[in-house]
Amino acid sequence: MKKIKLIEKIEGEAKLNISYKDNIIDFVEIEFFSSRNIENILKNRPALDALVINPRVCGICGHAHLQATVKALESTISDIEISKKAKILRELTLNFEMIQNHFKWLYLTILPLLGYKHTILKAIKPSQQITKAIATIAGQYPHNSYAIVGGVVCEPTALDFVRVRTYIDEVIGFFESEVVKSASNELLKCENIEELFSKDGDLAMIIADIKKKGLQKIGKSYDRFIVFGGNSYFKRGKSLKTKITTNLDEKYIKEFENKTSFAKNVFYKDKYYEVGPLSRAMLKKTLLIKDLHRKYGDSLLSRIVARVCEIPQLLNYSKKLLDEIDLSEPSYIKPKVDISKHTGFGIGSVEAARGSLVHKVWLEYGNIKEYQIITPTQWNLSNGTKEIPGIAQKAMFGLKDENLAELIFKSFDVCSVCTTH
Repeated sequence: MKKIKLIEKIEGEAKLNISYKDNIIDFVEIEFFSSRNIENILKNRPALDALVINPRVCGICGHAHLQATVKALESTISDIEISKKAKILRELTLNFEMIQNHFKWLYLTILPLLGYKHTILKAIKPSQQITKAIATIAGQYPHNSYAIVGGVVCEPTALDFVRVRTYIDEVIGFFESEVVKSASNELLKCENIEELFSKDGDLAMIIADIKKKGLQKIGKSYDRFIVFGGNSYFKRGKSLKTKITTNLDEKYIKEFENKTSFAKNVFYKDKYYEVGPLSRAMLKKTLLIKDLHRKYGDSLLSRIVARVCEIPQLLNYSKKLLDEIDLSEPSYIKPKVDISKHTGFGIGSVEAARGSLVHKVWLEYGNIKEYQIITPTQWNLSNGTKEIPGIAQKAMFGLKDENLAELIFKSFDVCSVCTTH
């Protein structure tokens, strides 16, 4: 028996072609059916055009695409210098973008799928406040282009940082009063996941609902995790069960065409790996999430809790970054090489809300000869075969109906336009 499930509200659409055997899902073909061909649009354009075009890949994580773009262009220059101030400003705004995405995913996707549609409006306040923090630094949101080769083009003042800190504190207050009723800076010091389960708030409501329905261990995949976009907070590396290695090489990332979808499959050393908040927590060895993983594996519950618990991590770490900014440092240091005349190859990797985002660029005399974008949703939603399924495909095996399949599918925080770009 086969059924078709149209998936919407994912920055576009996707289709799940679901096959059943004895009323149990035994295969799901994932189909994305549109693409804007951004990589082809970039060909033969001046290198700096990518800084304006690539943020338009996505309306929710366009900032991550900007950061990956500028890092790719900068990596074509061997001796480029970026000030600590510029690095922190870039990291702050990317943190904020991830936070607003996590709130929207929680209140616009997960809670409504579990039947809590009355919570949708809760996404507004924290998302608005944290995007104001982005705009204070980057000038606007979304689709800003404030990061350039050599640094950033903004000069925030001490008063601007007071505003940013106020926005952060307001979002922390929302998290502590609505999401998890606990001091956010104490939450992740818990070593036993049962401590979190006992706390009040919207996350506890989700956990209770999932456990009541017996869904806490569904959605398991390969238990393989990878993180490419390391920064001052997230660690690069890969994890298989309990074995973790930080020795990564982007040359082993391979894209393959998909005959039934505009989305391409992505492998690392010929294997599928999961990316996203659960992967980052496993590589960072976050105690709370490690305990959760020990008890529930790479499940639906683990993915939800890991993503929600990343919010207070990023909020509190961003306050620490603010304290480290030296306003006397330059925001921009002119590169010794003129990128508009440069020839070279570069890779830029960042951690976006949904996981590792990789951009590759080939420059020839200042023009883009080739460009490649590998998005987080490609990693998680690669469309494999029944014998070797992709991450999300494997996670949907064994379910009893298409509504559960949609819940698992969307637990990866799907973005259609990023996937096909």
